[in-house]
Amino acid sequence: MALSYAIIGTGGIGGYYGGCLAKFGKDVHFLFHSDYEFVKQYGLQVDSVRGDFHLQSVQAYGNSSEMPKCDVVLVCMKTTNNHLLKAILSSIVHANSVVVLIQNGLGIEKQLADEMPGVSIVGATAFICTTKIGPGHVHHAEYGSLTMAKYCGECEAVLQQIAADFEEAGVQVNVGDDLNSIRWKKLVWNIPYNGLTVVLNAETDDLTFNPDTRQLVIDLMNEVVAAGRACGAKISDTFVSKMIDMTEKMTPYSPSMRVDYDAHRPMEIQAMYSNPIQIALQHGYAMKKTEVVEKQLRFLAQKR
Repeated sequence: MALSYAIIGTGGIGGYYGGCLAKFGKDVHFLFHSDYEFVKQYGLQVDSVRGDFHLQSVQAYGNSSEMPKCDVVLVCMKTTNNHLLKAILSSIVHANSVVVLIQNGLGIEKQLADEMPGVSIVGATAFICTTKIGPGHVHHAEYGSLTMAKYCGECEAVLQQIAADFEEAGVQVNVGDDLNSIRWKKLVWNIPYNGLTVVLNAETDDLTFNPDTRQLVIDLMNEVVAAGRACGAKISDTFVSKMIDMTEKMTPYSPSMRVDYDAHRPMEIQAMYSNPIQIALQHGYAMKKTEVVEKQLRFLAQKR
């Protein structure tokens, strides 16, 4: 089956994944904000470690109400804007649409399901280093795989087709059946590296190779693993060491929260820190170290 796609949030994530799909002939509709006029005139440029490409003709929209109803909606915007999601989606989804949340954090699928009952929802995490570096211009530095799992709805066949479309476009996709574990595994990396790069004004290599901050990263990772397990997530004993090894090989990088902080944009504190802390506490586990980072981030956000 041929699926139509809507990209909500055409930054580093949406620009790269949507761009890959469009490059390989998929029917992709992009929602832009400040870049709309630029992209309509000049197109979308993706500089990628896997090969640069330019889309001159882009199905671009400046308002979601102007977009057609699509089979698949890839939500790639920051969770700080999720309060707008219901209004954005209302004119784009049809009865059988599948909404894929390619976002960071925990509890975001439940929030959308509560606001839009009956909508099929898939959660996804991106293992990628990509950033929007200018109007209609995305830089993809490393990695790029997606991991997805159904949250609710009858969408198994469509989910398999989404995976096939991405694979055809050169994006590795892993379809799982345990979204809770997928979300907590992503937090094992996100909680230490996103927050500490902001609090300590550092990049990933600074934190990884300094012995003091390396131990702090490991301590936070172990706490997230323990919290995830308390919430039923399946995370192996070797997962923390794998995350450290992976980061050692990674090109020095400013994660999304550090990029947002430097650009004076809201940080994803609620979805990435507060929600996991609250959910873990409901399961009897107190994330004491993570709470410290959360409070530091909220202080810096309020100071801004």
